[in-house]
Amino acid sequence: MRKALDYTLAMVTGCCALAAVALLVGLVGVIAQRGGPAVTWSFLTEQIRLVGAEGGIFWNLVGTLILLASALVAGAPLAIGLALVERVWLRSAGARRALRTVLYTLNGVPSIVFGIFGFVVFVQWCGWGKSWLSGGLVLALMILPTVTVSLIERLKAIPAKYVEAAAALGLSPAQIVWSVLLPQAWGGLVTGSLLGLARAAGEVAPIMFTATIFAGATLPKGIKESPVLSLPYHIFILAQDSFDPGVGSKLWGAALVLLVLVFILALLVLPSRLKLHEEANG
Repeated sequence: MRKALDYTLAMVTGCCALAAVALLVGLVGVIAQRGGPAVTWSFLTEQIRLVGAEGGIFWNLVGTLILLASALVAGAPLAIGLALVERVWLRSAGARRALRTVLYTLNGVPSIVFGIFGFVVFVQWCGWGKSWLSGGLVLALMILPTVTVSLIERLKAIPAKYVEAAAALGLSPAQIVWSVLLPQAWGGLVTGSLLGLARAAGEVAPIMFTATIFAGATLPKGIKESPVLSLPYHIFILAQDSFDPGVGSKLWGAALVLLVLVFILALLVLPSRLKLHEEANG
């Protein structure tokens, strides 16, 4: 009876996994089929014209990369600090558990809440208006739990004998962090950052309140009232006018480019994940 239940559960799980993969492949195929003809060199190098019916997505792609880069620069140091606090300086199991609970809770917060928070704090209270920095900081808060947890797990996997040997040599806790823990945990930081950025790349709600507009922006010229264009918001606006054949073609092309960007970020994670898996099993 137990074997039959295990077999049935395995079959149901396998069928669900196959259905999910088939759905994903189907969606990717539809996007590639409809968006492929629109993705040309001019589409990637020209700016938007005629409310999206003409031109390309050059500044949208640049703006998206600016937002992701600013999120990484702002979020990575915070993640490193929180991970080190959890693994090195928090001695109480209850305090560690509380910090992890906060991180997991923050990871489950809807993206629209981050957008409203960024609008209230950065746009209104700080007086920045719509700004690339506002959007970058909001995205940094979004990816912070992913990066921090990934780094914590990597720090946990470091053999205790390394830390003990460093302490026996007379190294201070700060020296152990810089010479032992951080070099060994670099892969966890890279993995968490890329996974977080892959998620942040497709978010609309956080940046539509804080950082992005539909047209008229190029490179930022400061912090205050310095918005950028972005692919997710561009797709969101074009989807409302998709009845126009010209706009519909650009819409699918922009979606395909965004999908490729997310796929590249996810693909870059694989070497680090495989290395961590080998070390865990080694």
